[in-house]
Amino acid sequence: MNTTSHAPTVPAPSGAQHIISAGEHTATIAEVGAMVREYTVGGRDVFVPFDAAEPAPVFNAAVLVPWPNRLRDGRYTVDGTSYQLPVSEPDRGTALHGLGCWYRWTPVDSAPDSVTLELALPAQKGWPFQLVTRVRYTVDAGSGLEVVVRTTNVGAGTAPYGVGFHPWLSAGGADLDDCTVRLDATEHVTVDDRLLPTGVEPVTGDHDLRETRSLAGLDLDDAWVGATRDADGLAWCRLGCPDGSTPAVWMDGTMDCWQVCSADHIDGHERFGLAAEPMSCYADAFNTGDRLVRLAPGESHEVRWGATLL
Repeated sequence: MNTTSHAPTVPAPSGAQHIISAGEHTATIAEVGAMVREYTVGGRDVFVPFDAAEPAPVFNAAVLVPWPNRLRDGRYTVDGTSYQLPVSEPDRGTALHGLGCWYRWTPVDSAPDSVTLELALPAQKGWPFQLVTRVRYTVDAGSGLEVVVRTTNVGAGTAPYGVGFHPWLSAGGADLDDCTVRLDATEHVTVDDRLLPTGVEPVTGDHDLRETRSLAGLDLDDAWVGATRDADGLAWCRLGCPDGSTPAVWMDGTMDCWQVCSADHIDGHERFGLAAEPMSCYADAFNTGDRLVRLAPGESHEVRWGATLL
């Protein structure tokens, strides 16, 4: 009798890796969460990377579906029925950043400069809906990284929906206090002590980032709306660095919300980068209804954003 055992192959915590490139632009997309594990231009990090042998430490460049940011108490109501999701941020009593970032996404198409991954998000406790999300990553030698996400409701009920993304712009080894920030947005979302929204106000003081300003002393974990756009219809968040480079994220007219975080209060990652998060809605949209998408059976929703080194 053969009693020889064969140990199973242990996958990397971030899963299979999909590398795409064009010119000096190279991105590595991880199977888990469809996260951009690395994005570089000429060897210089645009996004703060993480190791393939570790789970993403701070939602690094994850696709945040079916909601971005925080959901109060993990609870929401749809058409008179209330649902309870796991509270994944116990300190604030919220459900944070959706469900899709810890699933393994399936590759459905690839080329040297692009890859498309898909997640069929299953119905589960607290989430009775069925959505299929496809994300296409493309790099271009001139314009950089482009991301297109399309979600379709393949179930029977109308689903509440929002989408966001969590790239951390890299300071290239510099101290964040020696960098600058600029954000194309005219309104700031006010919050309570749980970082849940209480209203919207015109930008003033430390929240007015319409002109380039120093990050020294700025403690940010805030949302903005009222995006302003350039001649190409794009709104930008820019991180100016001492090496003369500017990692930047843009979003087109399919999204109107930003979250910007300087990581001052993330243990072990204090001010390690600047999160520049394009979103279709800000925190607690399932309860407030602000910018919430209601996806009827068979309907789809698509957004587009990207990044580069200026």
